[in-house]
Amino acid sequence: MLAPSHALYATKGITVLRKMKRRSLGLAAAVITIGSFCLIPAGIALAGQEDTTSCGKYDVIHASGGEFIQNDVWNSDSEQCVTTTGGTAWSVTKANFNGPAAGMPAAYPSIFKGCHWGNCTEGSNLPIQVSKLGSVTSSWSTVQPTSGAYDVAYDIWTNSTPTTSGQPDGTEIMIWLNSRGGIQPSGSQSGTATAAGYKWNVWTHQGSWKIISYVLQGGTTSVSNLNVKALLDDAVSRNMLDPSTYLIDGEAGFEIWQGGQGLATKSFSFDATAKDGTGSSKTTGDAGNAGTGASTGRSTDASTGGSTGGSTGGSTGTSTGRSTSGVTESSKANCTATYSVSSNWGDGFIANVTVKNTGSAPISAWMVGWNWPDNQQISNMWNATLTQHDQSVSATSVAYNGPIAVGGTSNFGLTAATHKGSHSPASLTCTAR
Repeated sequence: MLAPSHALYATKGITVLRKMKRRSLGLAAAVITIGSFCLIPAGIALAGQEDTTSCGKYDVIHASGGEFIQNDVWNSDSEQCVTTTGGTAWSVTKANFNGPAAGMPAAYPSIFKGCHWGNCTEGSNLPIQVSKLGSVTSSWSTVQPTSGAYDVAYDIWTNSTPTTSGQPDGTEIMIWLNSRGGIQPSGSQSGTATAAGYKWNVWTHQGSWKIISYVLQGGTTSVSNLNVKALLDDAVSRNMLDPSTYLIDGEAGFEIWQGGQGLATKSFSFDATAKDGTGSSKTTGDAGNAGTGASTGRSTDASTGGSTGGSTGGSTGTSTGRSTSGVTESSKANCTATYSVSSNWGDGFIANVTVKNTGSAPISAWMVGWNWPDNQQISNMWNATLTQHDQSVSATSVAYNGPIAVGGTSNFGLTAATHKGSHSPASLTCTAR
C-alpha cells in the first residue's frame, strides 16, 4: 500500500522496498460519469445485491457506495480472493500466504475513496487543499483473525496539484489501527501524540516523499467517526505535511505477510468537506494513466530504502537495516543524472536516480543510460520505462514526469539483484529532449 505505493518497511533488521500498490487499478479502473450515466469499463466488477468474488491479482470491484475494492496481490503468485457482501462490506475469502516476516508483504487488499492515481470515485468531494479542509472523518469496522502476520491501516495521500496520474509527490499519512507479527512502520518513532480522542505513537521518515505514521496505542478493530483531520493537523504542526498540498484519497486495508483469510471490512466510510462546506468539482472518474509509467505498472520510492505498502507508507519490523550510498554523476545536453543506492540486503539493493534540468530551457522528456559493472539485473523500475540488454540499461521518462522546468528535477527508482557485490555504475548519461 501504493503505491507505489508507497512506503518503507524494516523487518527484523532488514530494510526492504515494498513495491507500491498502484498497479491494482490500471487504465481499466476509471469510472466515467457522463450526465446521469456512470460508465464502468471492462475489468471492474460491480457489487450489487449478490456477493461478488474476484481472485485476479489486480482485480477491482466497484462497490455500491461508489468506492473501489482492490484485490492487489502485488508480491506473490499465491491466489487471494476478495468477496463483497453488500454496501462497503468485503472480506478476504481465500489467502494462505507464508512469506518471511523479514520480507515484503504479499498483498494489500483494500477499499478506497477519492482520486487514486488519476482514477476518482464518485461523490468523494476530493481532492481538497489541506489548508481548506473543514472536516475529514472516517468510520471503519474490521474483522481481524488471531493468526497470521498483517497490519490494519489507512493509507492517505497528498499531492502538490489537485490530481495526478502518477506517483503523488506530497506526504503519505498512515493510520495504523492494529497489527500482529512484529510489524512496524517505516522510519523510526519520533514521538507520541494525543489526537482525535486517542493516543498514538508517531513514526516519521523523509525520503523522496515524506511519510508519517500514527500507530494507535493498544490497537482496535473499529473506529467510528475518526477525526482524520486532527491527525492531518498534527502532521502539519510537525512540518511533515504541507498545508498547500491536496488531500487526494483515503485507502483502508490489510497488508498481509502470512495467512490473511478471514480479514474483513464490515463497513467503511471516508468523508471530507472544505471549510466553506463544498468539495472539489472533480468527483467523477478520470481515465488517468494509473501507474503505467513504470515498466511493471507500479511505482515506488527507492530513496526511502524500504518497502511501501498498506503501508506504501508502510510497515515491517525494526528499522535497523544496513544502508549504503554511492553517488555518481554525468551530464550530457541539458540534463544530469545522479544515482544513489539507498538500501541493500544480501544480493538485492534499491537505487534512486534524480534527473535535473541544467539547461536554459524546459525539457519535455529525458533518457538516462548506464552500463552495469557486473551482472546486475533489474527486477522492477518505477517512474520510467526500462530497457536492459545484458549490462546496458536505459530508462526513459514517462508522460507525467518527463517535463522538467529549468532547474527542476524528476526521479525514478529501481530494485535489482547482483551476485558480485557491486551496486553502482561508473557513470551515467542523460539526454534531454
